[in-house]
Amino acid sequence: MTNRRVIIDTDPGLDDAVAILHALNCGRFDVLGLTTVAGNIGIDNTTRNAGRLLAAMGRSDIPVIIGAAKPLRRWGIDVVAVHGADGVQGLVLPEPAAQPLHDAVSWMADRLLAEPSGTIDILALGPLTNIAQLITSHPAAAARIGQVIAMGGAVDEPGNIGARSEFNFATDPEAADIVFRAGLDLTLVPLDVTRKVRADATWMNSLRGTTAGTIAADVIALYFGDGRQSRPLHDPCVMLLALDPSLFGVEERHLAVDLGDDGDAGALKSARAGVPPVKVAMRVNAEGALALLATGLQRA
Repeated sequence: MTNRRVIIDTDPGLDDAVAILHALNCGRFDVLGLTTVAGNIGIDNTTRNAGRLLAAMGRSDIPVIIGAAKPLRRWGIDVVAVHGADGVQGLVLPEPAAQPLHDAVSWMADRLLAEPSGTIDILALGPLTNIAQLITSHPAAAARIGQVIAMGGAVDEPGNIGARSEFNFATDPEAADIVFRAGLDLTLVPLDVTRKVRADATWMNSLRGTTAGTIAADVIALYFGDGRQSRPLHDPCVMLLALDPSLFGVEERHLAVDLGDDGDAGALKSARAGVPPVKVAMRVNAEGALALLATGLQRA
């Protein structure tokens, strides 16, 4: 089986860390680079954390490339209470073994133009700022993306930032809107699915034994916080859908992004007639998803 060639666009972040560890360890992705976006806790921390995860896994041959330090038009959203001041709640990891590169958008464009069209996918775990900038500044390169699988949005579920808005899209609604309208092969993984894929203490402790599994278990333990019994694994669902779409029920929905200035900025809403549909994961075999995630993290 040929490994999927992917760029991971990310803002680690606790659940980003679990997703990245899985992608590095499962043996089924050829990770070309980690492009960073400010997202959860600022570009310096997300970039450092990406490099630290690679160092911990002995994969500093994979480059980290610094991306957008802020949304296209708005201020970011403070989530220190969830992810801690460093983005990973004080998780002990080695420092990056290599310096990050600069200009994620140009780096992505160069990679896409250098490889056969459709052979590189983008797995998007944070706000879509980098991908929107790629679309607007390098449209020929963006057209060569195989597919984009993005964690973001809430369709029938409530939001996690506002009543209807989810963090990634609320952070940069304009970027999400650009990506929606670009005509890419785009699949959304919204809260409707990710809230059903939940780690509990028993599952978490079963991961220990490999480097990836032990670090992931430590991350999830921090993510539990004040005695919570389980936590949704939002970003790892992107990797799982890429590997086994049969675990998910994907529908086509006519959706648009709310670009207002109130608490619903970034919320998904019904699109006007004539707008192309978006593929959205709306159902998941949660037990199967957790089993696939554990298998990838436990691979020796």
